[in-house]
Amino acid sequence: MPAYKDEKRNTWYAMFYYTDWQGVRRRKKKRGFKRKKDAQDYERDFLNKEQRDCNITFKNLVEEYFEDMETRLKTTTISNKKFLFDSKITPYFEKMAACKITAKSIREWQNELLKMNYSPTYLKTINNQLSAVFNYAVKYYGLSSNPCRQAGSMGKKDADSMQIWTLDEFNKFISFVTKPAAHLAFEILFWTGIRSGELLALTPEDILPDKKISINKTYARLDGEDIISEPKTPKSIRIIPIPDFLYDEIWDYINRLGSIEKTDRIF
Repeated sequence: MPAYKDEKRNTWYAMFYYTDWQGVRRRKKKRGFKRKKDAQDYERDFLNKEQRDCNITFKNLVEEYFEDMETRLKTTTISNKKFLFDSKITPYFEKMAACKITAKSIREWQNELLKMNYSPTYLKTINNQLSAVFNYAVKYYGLSSNPCRQAGSMGKKDADSMQIWTLDEFNKFISFVTKPAAHLAFEILFWTGIRSGELLALTPEDILPDKKISINKTYARLDGEDIISEPKTPKSIRIIPIPDFLYDEIWDYINRLGSIEKTDRIF
C-alpha cells in the first residue's frame, strides 16, 4: 500500500484506484498527511469502507452508518444520536477495527459507563445505539456477529413510575410563575400533557374553535436554526380537548401579541 512524498509541501499523499458502488473504476487522491503511515491508513480505511470490509475502523464505520441514516431519520434524531456517539461510544472504540471488537471489549465499556451513575434507561439507550451500529456492520460489512448480543445489555427499558403533580401541587407552583408566556406555557403543559417541543411549535391555527388543540408538528433548535418537523411518531399527531378557561387564556394571550399571523409560533 504505497504513499507518496509531496516534496514541495513536505507532506505525504495517498493516490489509488477503487471501484465504486456502481461498478465504475475511479482514482482517489488525498493530500496533506504529516506521516507516510497516515496516508497509508487513509487508503486502507477508504478501501475497507468502499469494499464493505469489516476491518474498517470503528470510527469510519460510525461515519458510514450516519451517512446512510441521514436520508432516513429526522435531522434532530441524527443530531441527538451523533452527540451520544461522540461523547459516550466512539472515543472508546474509534481506533479499533470493527471485527476486533469483542464481547469482552463491550463489557469493559459498559462497566466504565456503569460507574458514571447514569439512569438505567439512559444506559439502555446508549447500549442500543452501539448495538445498532454492529447490526449495520453485520448486514453490510460482513461482520460475523454482533458482539453486543453476546456481551448482554445494560440498564433497563422502562423508567421508574413517573411522579405526577396533583392539582393542588400545580396550583402552588403556578402561583409563583409571573411571566405571562411562561404562565400560559405551563398551564398548557399541565392540562394537555404535550411535549415541550410540541408546545413550542403551536400556532394560532392549531387552537381549534371547538376548544381543542391540534398537535401536528414539533419544534427544535439545532445549531442556531429553528426546525419545525413532524411529531416524534405518527401516533403523536392528535387532537386534544382543553378546558374552557384554558381556551380563553390562550386566545387572550394571542390577541395581546398583536400582529401575530395564524401560522406564527405562539411561544
